[in-house]
Amino acid sequence: MKLSRKDFLRNSAMSVAGIAFGTNALAANADKMASETPSINYYKNMKNLKLKNVRLETGFEYFDDEVASTKTDLFSIEIENGKIKNISANMNDPDAVDAKGLLMLPSFKDMHIHLDKTYYGDKWQAVKRRKGGVKGMIALEQEIMPELLKTSTFKAEKLIELLQSHGSAFARSHVNIEPTSKLNSLKNLQKALDHKKDGFGTELVAFPQHGVYYTESAPYLKEAAKMDIDFIGGLDPFSIDGAIEKTVDFTVQLALDNQKGIDIHLHETGDSGVQTIEYLIKKVNENPILKGKTYLSHCFALGKIDQAKQEELAEKLAEAKVGIISTVPFGGLIMPIPTLMNKGVEVLVGNDSIVDHWNTFGSGSVLQKANLAAQLYGYSTELALSRMLSLATAGITPLDDKGNQLWPKVGDNADLVLIDASCSAEAVSRVSEVKSLIYNGKVVY
Repeated sequence: MKLSRKDFLRNSAMSVAGIAFGTNALAANADKMASETPSINYYKNMKNLKLKNVRLETGFEYFDDEVASTKTDLFSIEIENGKIKNISANMNDPDAVDAKGLLMLPSFKDMHIHLDKTYYGDKWQAVKRRKGGVKGMIALEQEIMPELLKTSTFKAEKLIELLQSHGSAFARSHVNIEPTSKLNSLKNLQKALDHKKDGFGTELVAFPQHGVYYTESAPYLKEAAKMDIDFIGGLDPFSIDGAIEKTVDFTVQLALDNQKGIDIHLHETGDSGVQTIEYLIKKVNENPILKGKTYLSHCFALGKIDQAKQEELAEKLAEAKVGIISTVPFGGLIMPIPTLMNKGVEVLVGNDSIVDHWNTFGSGSVLQKANLAAQLYGYSTELALSRMLSLATAGITPLDDKGNQLWPKVGDNADLVLIDASCSAEAVSRVSEVKSLIYNGKVVY
């Protein structure tokens, strides 16, 4: 299907002809501007922003009934009070920022990260592995967390800046809630988020990294649940706490009592992993208010079962609206992400750890995660690559599977990136460079 510029503008509820921008701070200061096109930094703190020469996707080109390329055109965009106000045919407005043909995409979202504990912003440190699996790492955390807390606010801010530089304007961060840190990890992170609130959005998960009962974290979780958090977390109910039902029941009830969502780390790959998935699905079906608000992070058990069982669980997850959040693991464990997506399961991705005691490989780019997924699953066509963009944007793509324009539309939040690519497929395939990030209408990178 081909989409003309006229059709694109009609879909965006705009008329191409007769667009006139009202007086605003940009126009009022036009006489102060240099003769050259103003830079984006000039408008950093303004409520209104105009862009020209913005590249937007308008449809697909076909060859032998296959998507061969992506059609784009140049547009002018007006942003006001954090929303996209106008989308018009490209105009040579001297007051507008020249996007120079850069591709505009929805801003990215890192949906699984630990902003509260990182070495980033300090000297390089590689991982020092402990014996004993996750419990061995818990023992390590009990040793190092008091020292990490001393600078955790500063490092969280530096980590947010790294994410912004890679086009992410939002993250879901797990934050330690356990007897060693008590609520201090949360309080320190909230300070960092307050400092960055104008340029970055977050959801917080109260995370019992040391187990709910293994280290008696339950009292602290109950206290954290009454604070400004969004999800109740969990960690391997069987291998850490020794009881699937008891631990999941506690998590579910705490979420219900405090009107929160659920996001549980599940690394277990054996029968206990499958049993935890099935029991959580059962509890969500018993409490429909949790549908669409419940997630399993990692969920490695799905990568260790046969295809028939994968499809069965994917259908059950989709029906219960339980999402899967993956760091797109590779090597000996490949998650069935295509199966999950084809069955209608919400699949999100994140960097997880970035230069910390768990992992040193996180780059801060979820676009890189989309690229890795495309490579793992052989998604190399124009259409398939463009679909993988949804992993970086938490579900949003400029075009649907048929090439109909979905984004942007007038009234959408002005959360977007300008990227050096010709289309979504190229951006995913090349992990194209992010040139600018706009969040809530403000230029933040």
